[in-house]
Parts: sequence; structure tokens; C-alpha cells
Amino acid sequence: MTEQRLAPGDAAPDFTLLDADGNSVSLSSYRGQRVIVYFYPAAMTPGCTKEACDFRDRMGDLSKADTAVLGISPDKPEKLVRFRDKESLTFPLLSDPDHATGKAYGAYGEKMMYGRKSVGVIRSTFVIDADGKVAQALYGVKATGHVDRLLRDLVAG
Repeated sequence: MTEQRLAPGDAAPDFTLLDADGNSVSLSSYRGQRVIVYFYPAAMTPGCTKEACDFRDRMGDLSKADTAVLGISPDKPEKLVRFRDKESLTFPLLSDPDHATGKAYGAYGEKMMYGRKSVGVIRSTFVIDADGKVAQALYGVKATGHVDRLLRDLVAG
């Protein structure tokens, strides 16, 4: 079960998902601005919390680089609001309960965890340029240190 993977230059699949407050958020509404779209397995788990807090802590630098952040997981909005409020997250968390958006990005499928194959969210990050094209497609990223590397690439690029 190999998922389609995106590559730089591909059109980023558009999506409209509910945020933590139940509002619809569409990728297309960010046209004209660079956007980091990252997929994480589950709110309030250690790795996902570390990654989200790293994004939160670097939002000032990301904003200076004219870059928005959208976090996507299969969690329901009710759990996302608890996660956002508990960790003081300052960017939208979006709910993808049927994994349709994750599949469109190749961020849902077969993965190896602790030497075992499973099916689930593949921790992945995409940098979408102002024209809606994929600038970077990073699959199987590590939660720790990931945001700093992204920021270095954004500032250098």
C-alpha cells in the first residue's frame, strides 16, 4: 500500500477542513503567502506536542518569513481545542478524521514503527509557495529539531 507522494513543483492539493473551533479553513485562502502544512499523528502525545510547541515558539520568525502554519491530524475539533489551549498554540489545528487530506498529500499510509508495519499518519511537512505549489515535501520527519531546520531552509531560500 504505497501512497502517492508529492514532490517540489507539484500543485498542492487544496483542502477545506474544520479547525479547533469548528470553522472551515481552506488552503486556497492562503494564496499569495507561503504556508507550512504539517501532518501529525495525534494531539497531546509527546512527539506531537514537542513539534507543535516548536512551531509555536518559532511563529515570530516564521511570520517574519511571511509563512503561515497549519497543523493537521485525524483528531476531532473537541480534542484540538484542548490541545491548542493546553499548549497555547497560536496557529490553526485542522481535523482530517477520514484521512482524505493526508492521503492526498501522501501523509497517510503504511509506515514502520518500532520495527512493525502499521497504517496511519506519516509525520510529514510541506512548504507550499505563494502560488500554491509544493516547494518542499518532507516525509517521515522527526518531531525534534524539525522546525529549526525548516526555518533555516526558509531564510536561506
